Amino acid sequence: MTDPIEPSTSSSDSNPDPHPIPTTLLYPRREPFEHGLLPIQKLIFTDPVQALAPIKQLASSSTHRIDSAALAEALQISSDHALLVLDTLASVLHSESDPLVTARPGDGDSVGADWRDLILFLYIQSYKRLLPRSHKDSAAVADVWPSTSAFDGYLSALSPLQLVRSNTRRFMPSQADEEAHQLSYLQKHLANIISLLSEPVEGEGEESLVLTMEGFEHLGFLIQVGDKGSEGVPLSQAAPFFANSDPDMPAVPVPASQVHDWLLQNIASSLEHVTEKISAKENGPSSGSDPDVAMADASPSSAKALPSARSPCFIEGVSKSSYVKQASDLKNSSVKVINCHDSVIYILAPLRYATIYGCSDATIVLGAVGKAVRVEHCERVHVIIAAKRVCIANCRECIFFLGVNQRPLIVGDNHKLQVAPYNTYYSHLEEHMAEVGIEATINKWDETLALGLIDPHDSLSHPAGVSDAQAESAARLDPDQFTNFLIPNWFEGESSGSTKDNPFPLPDTYLTSQQRNLKNLSEIKQILREAPLEENRKRELSCALHVYFKDWLYASGNIRQLYCLQGD
Repeated sequence: MTDPIEPSTSSSDSNPDPHPIPTTLLYPRREPFEHGLLPIQKLIFTDPVQALAPIKQLASSSTHRIDSAALAEALQISSDHALLVLDTLASVLHSESDPLVTARPGDGDSVGADWRDLILFLYIQSYKRLLPRSHKDSAAVADVWPSTSAFDGYLSALSPLQLVRSNTRRFMPSQADEEAHQLSYLQKHLANIISLLSEPVEGEGEESLVLTMEGFEHLGFLIQVGDKGSEGVPLSQAAPFFANSDPDMPAVPVPASQVHDWLLQNIASSLEHVTEKISAKENGPSSGSDPDVAMADASPSSAKALPSARSPCFIEGVSKSSYVKQASDLKNSSVKVINCHDSVIYILAPLRYATIYGCSDATIVLGAVGKAVRVEHCERVHVIIAAKRVCIANCRECIFFLGVNQRPLIVGDNHKLQVAPYNTYYSHLEEHMAEVGIEATINKWDETLALGLIDPHDSLSHPAGVSDAQAESAARLDPDQFTNFLIPNWFEGESSGSTKDNPFPLPDTYLTSQQRNLKNLSEIKQILREAPLEENRKRELSCALHVYFKDWLYASGNIRQLYCLQGD
């Protein structure tokens, strides 16, 4: 058996590091844990090895792939849920060249999923998310957000009101906290995961299972080397038993026990490294921000962005302000908007992933998101999104203006949600959509799919009798209430793009309502222009209109946009 990689140390070093960083730092891929968990009870197995072992028998012998019909029959789930599994898997796959990823919207089922990726995806449905840290002033939080209410019977673990009260992420798990939690999960389940990907050979005992280099590469769905994400070293090139394989010759399969031992040792070393970082942060000077994340530089609680490609850009704590990020401002392909209130936030850039968490009384515009968007624990927020897919969880009184290629997913404890067609544009929108693979001809904004009211991944106990309840879905916005959202063109500067209008076609009812409103506005303008008034009366009318408009700017809060954005 090949020995695991160990860090080299000098014998002349009089003070060797008692906890040296391992040569091979292994990290969990965040995307499957953040965007790949589905609250479908039938996907959570008490014995995942026994439940998932037959899955590989369903795969085509020539392509090693499984379609939704075979998956639905094997797991006894609906065809809608089987298609949802494939779409969700495609959004979090580690390989950009996989046919499921490159398939056009709606064609994923004909392509199917590789059985190894599918098994790994289904296995982690048993994962439980890390709970928020305890609030020091628990009585104060309870006073704001009681554990039960007549409004909804029971509430989610974290409300935007709690975030307002704490006004910090100190009580949310940091990136390092979540990383350690995910590494611990992988450490605990590694033997099962490797056994599911391994193939038997003649003979008996532990050495009878082997793992091919191709099968080992599929572990890259859950594990990555270093902090460069998908741009880093392939997992097989970091492993000593596959590192020097001849690309023109098939690599010799390796005993599963050898793979297990190498991964387990390096995961343990990486976990120790991450845990020490958490301990150093908690024992160091008090700070409202985490040293392991890249922050937005204009955020009230900002810090300079770190070079790690794994860390998303955080836009955090924006309050009573307007905030803009364009493609040139972002060095990361993922964004998290956290704890922003009473603000307008524009992120006009091509992205892979985006998360909006704990925001209230805000308007948030996301440019083009090619993989997945998650909106969670938000209240009275207008979200304008052009994306491949979106998941909405535990939100209240929000309106979503959507240009999405897949059905919007609604999960958890939601109230009074509305959906509407996409309603804005900026000059580089179509360029950004093409870059991340969003098609304007496909918009499933109103084909919402509601799943369970209870999220089995949140580590919380829930009242009896609600485990099978379905989440409240979203209503369509009344077409008469639909308006276009104008993004100020002064953001563009000298680099103007080619988009001149909303690229997503409007449904007839919304288009008719919009045309009627434009016609009414035009008629009112004409009546005012042709009103038989003396010049002094016209001036009085003009002044009155300006006064009412100014009053509206202040009452709606839009006056802040003028001051904030013109000052940038």
